[in-house]
Amino acid sequence: MKSGFVAILGRPNAGKSTLLNALTGEKVAIVSAKPQTTRNRVAGVVEVEAHKGVHPAAQIVFVDTPGVHKPGSHLDRRMLQEVYEALETRDLVLVLMDATRKVQLEAAAVPVAAAPEAGEESQTAEAKPETPVKNNAEAEVASSRRERTNWASEDEFLFGLIRKLDCPVFLVLTKIDLVGKDQLLPLIDTLTKQFSFAQVIPVSARKRDGMDLLVRKIVETLPKGERYYPKDQYTDQPQRFMVAELIRERILVETGEEVPYAAAVVIERFEEPEPQRPRKKSAAPAKLPLTRISAVIYCERDGQKAILIGKGGSKLKEIGTGARRQIESLLGTRVYLELHVIVEPGWRESKSFVESLDWRNQLEKLAGDQVTEKPADEEE
Repeated sequence: MKSGFVAILGRPNAGKSTLLNALTGEKVAIVSAKPQTTRNRVAGVVEVEAHKGVHPAAQIVFVDTPGVHKPGSHLDRRMLQEVYEALETRDLVLVLMDATRKVQLEAAAVPVAAAPEAGEESQTAEAKPETPVKNNAEAEVASSRRERTNWASEDEFLFGLIRKLDCPVFLVLTKIDLVGKDQLLPLIDTLTKQFSFAQVIPVSARKRDGMDLLVRKIVETLPKGERYYPKDQYTDQPQRFMVAELIRERILVETGEEVPYAAAVVIERFEEPEPQRPRKKSAAPAKLPLTRISAVIYCERDGQKAILIGKGGSKLKEIGTGARRQIESLLGTRVYLELHVIVEPGWRESKSFVESLDWRNQLEKLAGDQVTEKPADEEE
């Protein structure tokens, strides 16, 4: 058997989340037409059956990452850190490029350094050591923060990332159903001049063109190993986080301008239904159990809060109704969903607040709260 971690990199709107969902056959990551939809590393687990004479059985752990973009806030820098952390434990990297978008690599492949700030040394991508990315996510983010004015383009920054890797890198051209071969071949030529990719695979996640070839080539490349997750598990995310993401997806769909980027969702209450008792065969079908969820939508300004709530609460109701349907599909229960909107000025620049949004940190806090709670029979 083969197994391994496959990091998915790309610019915003490269189709990373769409590809991940198509590969897993499940809604692992939220999708929208707006850039910077993905904020956290999201793992999708794919079990591949053995094909005699083609490839052995495998478990592929795909790790979707936020789109590579210039960091302008602490939230952006945290998203960039998610990219670096995904690269610390990977056996293979997929670089996704939108075949419909012009690649900004006309300038020199290495950005020209801007004038250094006071107390800083001048650095260029050329001056950085070509060492593998390994256990240095925070240092890399700090470095990219200093150099963000040097990015000639985000495409070039992306290529700068993969040039430091010591693992195979596949170029995956997405959305090929929207372009002709006369556009695709020059794009491939341009990109392969920048980096020696182990494979170049054009795909259409919507039409599933090239998907089987992509999976086969990944399995061929991965090392032998054991499963990282149980056979029936398709993601590492807890349901609480997936619910919060589904609510945020509806915000992305229902609102415009700056509101989606200034919105964050935190689940405050998640009450799962108690197991139902078996019913007699003659009894009427039981209603689906009810899950009670309360969530807070944070924004940065009163004007954003007004947009999220809408006249007479109409917009918040639309967000809640759309999210509830998706959550019910995820959980397989009825859902009672309460939404509240709170203004948290400048939260994207608050390190503590941004860190609290990470579901891994939320789980640690929940575990800590459960440990410190005194049992009822011990209370005075």
